[in-house]
Formats: sequence, C-alpha cells, structure tokens
Amino acid sequence: MRDLSAPAVARFRRPRPPGVLRVVSFNVHHGVGADGRLDLERIARVVETADVACLQEVDRHWSERSGFADQASWLAGRLRARLVYGANLHRDPPAPGRPRRRYGTAILTRHPVLEEDITWLPRRPGHEQRGLLRALVAVRGVRVQVFTTHLQNDDAGERLDQARAIGPLVASRAGPVVLTGDLNAGPGTPEVGALTEVLADVWPRAGQGDGRTCPAGGPGARIDYVFTSPGVAVAAAAVVPCDASDHLPVFADLRVGT
Repeated sequence: MRDLSAPAVARFRRPRPPGVLRVVSFNVHHGVGADGRLDLERIARVVETADVACLQEVDRHWSERSGFADQASWLAGRLRARLVYGANLHRDPPAPGRPRRRYGTAILTRHPVLEEDITWLPRRPGHEQRGLLRALVAVRGVRVQVFTTHLQNDDAGERLDQARAIGPLVASRAGPVVLTGDLNAGPGTPEVGALTEVLADVWPRAGQGDGRTCPAGGPGARIDYVFTSPGVAVAAAAVVPCDASDHLPVFADLRVGT
C-alpha cells in the first residue's frame, strides 16, 4: 500500500476543525477488507471522524458473506449516528420469520435528518438495480442535501444514462448539495462529465495526490468522488489509506454556509 501520510491525510484522522462539515465517500465492500477479512469495526474506525459518512455496498441481513448481519444498523449504533438506508436490491428471507435481505447504500450522520428518499436509476435488462439515496441534513442551521450513489460497474452506456438521470435530480434541490459515490468511471469520462455540468468535483479544488481509490492495495483508478454545488467551499480533500475494504475512502472538509 502506498504511503499517503501527508498532512492532508493526517488531518482526516483527527476531529474536524470548527465550522467544517466533514464528508466521506466509501465503498465498504460489505465490510470485507483488502485482506479478505470481514471486520465492520475497521470500517467504523476509518469513518468515525466524519460528520456525514456516505457508504456503498452495505448489507442488511443479505447473506453468509456478512453473516446475515444488519451492517447498516450496527454501524449507526457504533458511530452513534442517524441512519438513512437505500436498498437497491430486496430479496426474500432465507427462512420464514427471518428479516428480508437487502443490499445498497447508507448515509450515516450525527446531524438531524429532515427528509430522506431513494430514486431508482435507469438500468438495462439483467443488470443490478442502482439508486440515488438522499438525506436532507440540518447542519448548524443550514439545510444540506446529501446524496450518494453507486453506478453500474460494467456498462459505460448504462452509467451515462444513470449520470444523466442524477444531474437534474441534484440540480433541482435548493441550498448546498453534496453528491458522493462510487461511479465506476474515471475523470474525463462522459459519465463524470454529465455530473460536473451541474456540480463541482472537490478534487481539482483541494485534493492532495492523484485521488486514486481502487483497488485498495495498489490504487490504479480514481472512481470514488465527492461533488458539491456552487458556493460550497472545500477546505481539504484526501484519499485515506486503509485495509478495511477493497476501495479507499475519499474525505472532504466542506464549508456550507452560516
């Protein structure tokens, strides 16, 4: 794993500075790290300094791979955070009387949540359903629209359809907007371009290093992002090294107004 222990990275291991909204986007790979070991506590330790943790690939009673655990609720309890969950996949329980199996994205925050919803994104036959999860979060008197998503991994055309659907959805919201997620697309692709028509990528403004996040052990691709609406200042942004997932997390310290 690369040594990324620069001051910008060390910043995100400490409590956030006053007046900052710290956001992290992290594909947690259902809690299985680069070493193949399932350990949700490692995920919690990585994101615990964030005010808003936007997570992808989160299981709720999904399968044996995560011990049929409710990972979203466990993380919310461990972090003492409010939970907003979006199940992109629903399945029948493994046995009568057991909880339904769900897989999707989560937003965890210690700030009050005023609204929440999920919007299904376009998909082609036979492909996994994807969604755009939203939470309206009250941050010191400011209403911040927080979104997270996880786009199709193996079909660039479908990803572009999904990104084009997301653009108007985020642009129509009043106030500061933060969009996070695993886009499965690199900078300069049409998919990312469809989003940067309405939002700004934090990395060119404040990122340190190349921003690559995947695979965690030797990142060769930048596919995980934090975007904001105009007017949201970026104090710092960094990819933080860890072995908790097959991706690395992207942190950003934002100033959303007073």
